[in-house]
Amino acid sequence: MTCPRLVATDLDGTALRTDGTISPRTAAAFARVERAGGTLVFVTGRPPRWMHTVAGAVRHRGLAICANGALVYDLHTEEIVEAHLIAPDILEESVRRLRDRVPGLRFSVEYEGGFAHESDFALGGWDSHEVSGRKVGAATLTSRPCAKLLAQHPSMNPDELHLRALELVGDIVTPTHSSGRALIEMSAYGVTKASALAALAEERGIKPAEVVAFGDMPNDLPMLTWAGTSYAVANAHPDVMAAVDHVTAANNDDGVARVLETLF
Repeated sequence: MTCPRLVATDLDGTALRTDGTISPRTAAAFARVERAGGTLVFVTGRPPRWMHTVAGAVRHRGLAICANGALVYDLHTEEIVEAHLIAPDILEESVRRLRDRVPGLRFSVEYEGGFAHESDFALGGWDSHEVSGRKVGAATLTSRPCAKLLAQHPSMNPDELHLRALELVGDIVTPTHSSGRALIEMSAYGVTKASALAALAEERGIKPAEVVAFGDMPNDLPMLTWAGTSYAVANAHPDVMAAVDHVTAANNDDGVARVLETLF
């Protein structure tokens, strides 16, 4: 393909190493995109509170689409510049439907700043070793708008739980998953990585055909199918591997960087 105008990449499991770091080779490849006049956008399920290290690694340049499209985050100022939130009544109804039909679920929410969780919600990732978040009851959890609702099950298959969530609440929120655990992430209805990326591209006069996108998990699928050219890393979920145009090396082998070095 010709040199793309916009590069969109997922972070965890895709551009980042498994330990969450950006390799020197990948950081250099990102710099190539900007030197060539391209637009680089990180499109991630991460909340903004997990973006500080990434912002530093890319010298606080560019934008990030966070929380699967719910929040647009300026890496220069480290501030949220756009939000698409789940209203409290929809949040409450989603929790009610899921809890009634899937016993054993535990819930947490990502707000624009910070998060809260039920006492039996098992913290993972950075939250498992940070003193962060508030333990609250369900009524408090759903009392104000949030960027993302998370439902966790102790033993279900992640793909099975995702299908159940689609059946039960797919008409009022947008469920997806990305962690490899039985953890479903829900955004406001219609809000995906693709919806936020498409809006950003349109503002800049960039067409889907001028975009190359990278991902590894089901929450990347809307973005990957929207972009003119799509890549999965070799460690990607089978559904992602089946949907993309190309496959590159795994995240720990600088798969994204290898492609960008060729394109730029």
